[in-house]
Amino acid sequence: MNPTQPAPAQPTADTVLADVTGMLRTVLAEYGDDDVAIGMSTTFNRDLELESIDLVTLAGLLEERYGQRVNLAEFLAGMEFDEIIELSVGRLVEYVVGSLNATRAG
Repeated sequence: MNPTQPAPAQPTADTVLADVTGMLRTVLAEYGDDDVAIGMSTTFNRDLELESIDLVTLAGLLEERYGQRVNLAEFLAGMEFDEIIELSVGRLVEYVVGSLNATRAG
């Protein structure tokens, strides 16, 4: 790291939520639902009615933004079916922040 350049800001839940909200709006725009309210307690299945193909699109957007550090497929693979059905935006945000901070620390 070049000492003359400031270190990148530590990712926070707020900044990651803003990024994820933007990505979800991109996915939802295909259905004309890009004005739906999205917050930490919003669920992918019940509230946003996302299909598995939408999660694949979201995974691509996450990788585009954060690189290999954030792997949605790996995150979901560690869950039970019920957990995936109840997955909230907040839980994804926590995963992303944790993944980014782990790679910064390591």
